[in-house]
Amino acid sequence: MEQKQFDKIKNGNGFIAALDQSGGSTPKALAAYGVPESSYSSEDEMFDLVHEMRTRIITSPAFNPDHILGAILFEQTMDSKIEGKYTGDYLWDEKGIVPFIKVDKGLADEEKGVQLMKPNPGLDDLLKRANERNMFGTKMRSVIKEPNKDGIKDVVDQQFDVGKQIIEAGLVPIIEPEVDINSDLKESIEEMLRDEILKHLNTLKEDQLVMLKLTIPSKANLYKTLIDHPNVVRVVALSGGYSRDEANEMLKKNDGLIASFSRALSQDLNADQSDEAFNAELEKAVLSIYNASI
Repeated sequence: MEQKQFDKIKNGNGFIAALDQSGGSTPKALAAYGVPESSYSSEDEMFDLVHEMRTRIITSPAFNPDHILGAILFEQTMDSKIEGKYTGDYLWDEKGIVPFIKVDKGLADEEKGVQLMKPNPGLDDLLKRANERNMFGTKMRSVIKEPNKDGIKDVVDQQFDVGKQIIEAGLVPIIEPEVDINSDLKESIEEMLRDEILKHLNTLKEDQLVMLKLTIPSKANLYKTLIDHPNVVRVVALSGGYSRDEANEMLKKNDGLIASFSRALSQDLNADQSDEAFNAELEKAVLSIYNASI
């Protein structure tokens, strides 16, 4: 773990950009960007197009280290290059932005009101490659839809088990048990989730450090005990389907919680925009999310 990168993530002002749409969510991300499915005829072409989109975002002057601490990449983006450098190296060497990699393989079917992560037998190989590509940390997502104690426990158990594997590989895991914003019992879920995460944090050794990525809570400052925990490097928030304005307003009410938005970051960007218009829209998004995060 590079100390400069650790200090930036731990103490820096700003937010983490999520540029990690995977195979399942990439068509939606491209469509929102103005690139319909008729524009590509294979998965390779689709990933080339989304890499062009991400490259345009990352190389924009609006995507800068004064406001952005880190960026979460998809595996294919990590293995692709920007201006002759692997994306992670470009982010850190040219932009001063810390690179992370999404490592989960998607969600299993819903059981007990939750969706666990699918099995990931190739994780050790991916972590080895992540180190070769100079990633700082990883991200992995599960989803909670109902206040089912057993289901929530299963999600957090799985996240921390895999998290320890990632720590062993020398990387910092972002543990992401997303709470569905459409749940009628979102607040109850969040209280159960906080308590379950806290139990796990309290069993970690001093040098076992994690980050958390959580849906912005309905009750402001619900996650303050997690933010202040000595084993937590940083707690970041996903927008989870809230609009940018809504997510920013909720985020401002939570001390120490910073953004890690995906859709809310890129919602007004379009493939047909001129560079001037594209950069202006991205700058507007970056500044609003930055202000909400600090």
